Amino acid sequence: MTVRIVTDSTADLPTEILQELDITVVPVCVIFGNKTYRDGIDISQDEVYHKMIDENISASTSQPPPIDFATTYRKLLKYTDEIVSIQATSKLSGLYNSALQGREMTNEKNRIAVVDSLSVSMGLGLLAILAARLAKMGENLPTIVESVKQSIPHIHLWGFFDTLKYALQGGRLGKAKALLGSVLPIKAILTMREGELHPTGAVRTRIKGIERLVDNFRKSVDVQDAAVVYSTTPDDANTLRERINAISNKIPIHISRLGPALGVHGGPGTLILALREKIVNRSQEIMESEMPKKRIRLRTIHRQKLDFVRL
Repeated sequence: MTVRIVTDSTADLPTEILQELDITVVPVCVIFGNKTYRDGIDISQDEVYHKMIDENISASTSQPPPIDFATTYRKLLKYTDEIVSIQATSKLSGLYNSALQGREMTNEKNRIAVVDSLSVSMGLGLLAILAARLAKMGENLPTIVESVKQSIPHIHLWGFFDTLKYALQGGRLGKAKALLGSVLPIKAILTMREGELHPTGAVRTRIKGIERLVDNFRKSVDVQDAAVVYSTTPDDANTLRERINAISNKIPIHISRLGPALGVHGGPGTLILALREKIVNRSQEIMESEMPKKRIRLRTIHRQKLDFVRL
């Protein structure tokens, strides 16, 4: 039995990982004015940040309709036995519900499992990577789903934001709204907890923000996989990666760029650290002992030409 992994474009997965692990991405819709773009297909990161910074155009996003997921699932089921679809947190997005409805539309729901990641960006991405590696090893759908669900509490994500104004405009702050009165003039650090954003503090400089992310990594236990995500500051991402590598050089540290779907909410200057801690699980122990310890060199990643499913 073969299993393919599906996620959405909020996962911010680098191109080479998508290709290596055969992960399929359903694009989120990005809206500027009266124009709608498919994330990574009709609009790139550079175009998004140009519109936000140079043209001062406000943006919003919307989840793809259920038919987009249904079409994706139908195409994949022509040459795979089953699908595990892992989506962005249902607490901040309708992607999970859209994927569930898309599964129902296929009349093949017994062959498709939809999982709420309770995370975003590379927090979601690390779960998709885990699932895809298990699928490559020949694990079946129930084992993959169980491993992903067990790993969700062991996914940690922290975001450093130059400003919260973009998240406020997009209505994605969740529990972090309590910060708005006092933190907007300075730089906020938020974390994902049970699928929602929560404040963990604020700093006055980017140097202090990077230091806080490094401290969070240092306090983590038995990290198996990590990722650094940036919107417009690749040098800061490189610095963060080097600091983390100095603490632990035995794990993969993926480098990715915050895509349009989340970039319109995070804004310029956003820096994210995501990691996955180990859990005791037979299939994961096997996978983690066999998986190659590969690192992706830092470079600007353009996703406009990614192998998204075209709907």
